[in-house]
Amino acid sequence: MPDKILNTLLYIDNTYLQSMVKMTLAIIGNYTVRLCVSGVEALALLQHFTPDMILLDVIMPEMGGLETLKIIQTPEKCKNTPVIFITGRSIPQFISIFKQASAIDIIAAPFNPLQFHQPSSN
Repeated sequence: MPDKILNTLLYIDNTYLQSMVKMTLAIIGNYTVRLCVSGVEALALLQHFTPDMILLDVIMPEMGGLETLKIIQTPEKCKNTPVIFITGRSIPQFISIFKQASAIDIIAAPFNPLQFHQPSSN
């Protein structure tokens, strides 16, 4: 998790868990969460919104997570936005591919949204 205080997350996933994850992150972590169901939708949203972090599913319709990440990182404003991949593929070779694509972390799905609760500052 980066040192920066996170306020806004973009969660890109096409699963039924979206609403539950958004609610948990908003209530427990005090995040503002924007949802997208595909990489294509996320790219359109990112034209006028820059999140503090992106949670990105690997397998999505229209465009997969790796392809989406490559395009997300092209504009200067999103180039340094941290990305965490969410995947059911936690095989070491896949983890290596995601890390090479500059993901800061990989979370195995299904995941616990409480993982994103920020520590209190001392």
